[in-house]
Amino acid sequence: MVREGLVRSLQALEAEVEGLGRAVAQALRHALHSLKAQDLELAQAVVSGDLEINRQRFAIEEKCLELLATQQPMASDLRLITALMHIVTDLERMGDHAAGLARITLLIGKTPLIKPLVDIPRMTELALGMLEGALDALRRRDAEAARRIALRDDEVDALHDQVHRELFLLMIQEPRNITQATYLMWASHNLERFADLVTNICERVIFVVTGRMEELNVSG
Repeated sequence: MVREGLVRSLQALEAEVEGLGRAVAQALRHALHSLKAQDLELAQAVVSGDLEINRQRFAIEEKCLELLATQQPMASDLRLITALMHIVTDLERMGDHAAGLARITLLIGKTPLIKPLVDIPRMTELALGMLEGALDALRRRDAEAARRIALRDDEVDALHDQVHRELFLLMIQEPRNITQATYLMWASHNLERFADLVTNICERVIFVVTGRMEELNVSG
């Protein structure tokens, strides 16, 4: 009976982690939309909503600690609980980067954008796909899928470099572009870091499945 109770608790905990992942993904989608549409109200909602993401992270961590203190987890259970604690920390930091992207919208305000947004939306879709894939790999306990997902971080990095090159050119061509170009570089950096944190989740998935920690994308 003790074992059955622990299994149910772990399943509920994983469901909460997935829920937090969905909330983070939604925050990033809304942040991108706020930037593209220069929707300051939506951007402010994303920034304000980051407090709820933080609250959920700490609530899940408390439940993890409670399970460690009151149950009798086996080695595989311990791996899962510790992995989930790390994953929610990364998810909370990803929420910070989504809020960071929304803050860029607030900084730019209604000033016309200096260039059409092409690569930043691509980075966002890649990062969101990686997050969805990483959470699915956790659900299915699929270490190979986690490794494949982590490799997609290179695509995000390449787009990040391209955004910087284009924005530097715009700065050189017209000094009045410098302020907004700097903000858009920050936006790109938030997305690059978001994707990096997904690779951390992939590493935790591999740990849950194999019991070994692998450092993925070392060259990145």
